Amino acid sequence: MGDEKDLWLRWSEHALGLGLEAQQVIALRWLGALVGGGDQLGESTRMVAEKAEAAFEASLVVAACLAEGRPDLAPVRTLAVYRRRVKANRRRLSREMRR
Repeated sequence: MGDEKDLWLRWSEHALGLGLEAQQVIALRWLGALVGGGDQLGESTRMVAEKAEAAFEASLVVAACLAEGRPDLAPVRTLAVYRRRVKANRRRLSREMRR
């Protein structure tokens, strides 16, 4: 029972963090488009490609959880995949805005 509660808390933390960080990335992309800095077409192309890559990685994570006999870990691990990628985008876009 304690393990299930821990998973729920970890999932909640990842979901909240992902939501906040995704909003920051959206704001940075909008600001970049408004300011006109950088290659906006390249950024759009990159964004679409990254979404496909993240979905593929997440599907591998789910498959690994099922293979381990731990489907209960799939939601937390899947959110961690997306959160890691969103954090990387936030760092990259923040650096680009400072230039």
